[in-house]
Amino acid sequence: MRSRLVIYDLQKITPLIKVRKGEGKFGEHVKLLAKDEPLMAGLLDSKAKYVLFGIPEDIGVIGNFGNSGARDAWQTCLSYLLNVQNNKFVKGKEVLLLGHLDFENELQQIDSLQGTKKIEKAMELTAYIDTEVTDLIRQIVQSGKIPIVIGGGHNNAYGIIKGTALAYNAAINCLNIDAHSDFRKREGRHSGNGFNYAYKEGFLHHYFVMGLQENYNSKKVLKNLKVEKRIRFATYEELFVRKEKEFDFELREAIEFVKSTKFGIEIDVDSIAHAPSSAQSSVGFHLNHVREMVYKARANKNIAYLHICEAAPRLDPENQFQIGKTISYLITDFIRR
Repeated sequence: MRSRLVIYDLQKITPLIKVRKGEGKFGEHVKLLAKDEPLMAGLLDSKAKYVLFGIPEDIGVIGNFGNSGARDAWQTCLSYLLNVQNNKFVKGKEVLLLGHLDFENELQQIDSLQGTKKIEKAMELTAYIDTEVTDLIRQIVQSGKIPIVIGGGHNNAYGIIKGTALAYNAAINCLNIDAHSDFRKREGRHSGNGFNYAYKEGFLHHYFVMGLQENYNSKKVLKNLKVEKRIRFATYEELFVRKEKEFDFELREAIEFVKSTKFGIEIDVDSIAHAPSSAQSSVGFHLNHVREMVYKARANKNIAYLHICEAAPRLDPENQFQIGKTISYLITDFIRR
């Protein structure tokens, strides 16, 4: 089966960069793989610390009865990220812009179906996507790089966690900034159960969810989370409605809980108030809260990856620039000096 990785070159990214005299744009300084160079050889040769790529799909979201649109986030993000200023705070040379995983054929299959057949096919295809994501992440991590992944649905957390764990030959931890636990029943793969699969299969060890919304997590799921000693969470209502927990203290607790071994940062855009996503809400973190969480968590030596998912620009076409800038801010906070 053909490789699903589309590797970018100058011809691909140059039209997206708005060159301005006297300025250096991020996109003018990012690193690219040399033409026709084998993937692992190129990764090993690169001096970049981070490897950035996209997964433009929402098949896992559809399998979870969510709103389509996450397939557009990568391209929307890229247009804004490449035009960030390159300066002493944000250095493009530290990032290898790899490309994206192409699941266009699978998306066309899903779009041609309806009802139960559509959901069943989405679950089947999500399991296939898992294998592609797992293998690419494994190679990136084995090369000594830190992946930055822009989705796509939150189903891809499973492949990212698994690929990272396989590369380190050990289970990893995860800090998930999310309105949902994505720890639903293992009923076939979709965007709502990736962490449950990773946890039960031994790839995910400690798991902390920041911003869980009490209105949108079932009694059974909350009960299952509470009985697991290796899982903790702080709900949005505890932090900002009842104020039973203090945000800064809880963030420190969350980082302490995951930082003892390699860990990833997961950001579901539905955790941000009013951000267009597959489960958009008027309630959630302010973007500055999420930026702070990313910046403080990534400073730890055991940081393994960043994954931003579920943004759906098409759900707010008049304000696509906002979600593009939002994702760009979170990426640059992750690599910021």
